[in-house]
Amino acid sequence: MGNSVKSSTYFKNKVTDIRLGDDTAAIQQADGSHLLLAAEGIIDGFLTNDPWFAGYSAVMVNISDICAMGGLPVAVTDTLYCMDAASSEQIWKGMLAASTNYGVPIVGGHTCYHSENKALSVSILGKATEHLLTSFDAQPGEALLLAIDQNGAYYKDYPFWNASTTTAPEILQQRVTLPYQIANELLSSVAKDVSMGGIIGTICMLMNTSKVGVKINLEAITKPAKVSWEKWLISFPSYGYLFTCKASNIKAIQQIFSDNDIQCDHIGQIESGQQLTIHHKENKLKF
Repeated sequence: MGNSVKSSTYFKNKVTDIRLGDDTAAIQQADGSHLLLAAEGIIDGFLTNDPWFAGYSAVMVNISDICAMGGLPVAVTDTLYCMDAASSEQIWKGMLAASTNYGVPIVGGHTCYHSENKALSVSILGKATEHLLTSFDAQPGEALLLAIDQNGAYYKDYPFWNASTTTAPEILQQRVTLPYQIANELLSSVAKDVSMGGIIGTICMLMNTSKVGVKINLEAITKPAKVSWEKWLISFPSYGYLFTCKASNIKAIQQIFSDNDIQCDHIGQIESGQQLTIHHKENKLKF
């Protein structure tokens, strides 16, 4: 028993070493690799109004958080509160659909009935090598890339660009590995998944954690032809990531995504300071 504490489960990090800001905790192991741990909560309104998709999303967004760290998802667990078995059925079916589509098993959890409200929390375990992607290490002079799977459509009335539920499982499972490939080919050390803040909001979060400024050109961003800028910039894509990299690595990263039918645009640059500058044709806005 005494020898087990010296195994690969030894945590090298001290509490004071952990930087807060990424959606996923990266716990370094004795061999230099990392365990990744993340969790997402889903509110009652979403679970009530669209239970299947809420369950699906709870698993999907956790997987995105692992990928944004340059990791691979391993398994998820859940905690589900509902009134009774019937009220949880569609939520559970949505979770199972995402688990099957992405090839990430649900390995345990907790279900509680007789609750006055619905609530769902999903946790995920992932793994990464010593080569992590984080949102802390963007450097002035680097290029800013935006990769979004545009093979989809908006889901109902939500500002959610859905390229997941209509895509074949084998394709979803391959695309999950792309940030891991980028990290381990040392093409980038920085990534952030585009979340509910949309493209601009996620850029601002990256600026905050890396303490940098960003200059972007809206005309460099590819969007669906019939979608307005106002809607596209606040949309939450099912597969969307920001990366920073040296200029010499731009084409290699773009090739990885184009080989998998994903649009990857060079949309701007990282700068010193903490100002966001947006160019669109002759207009320039600073924040």
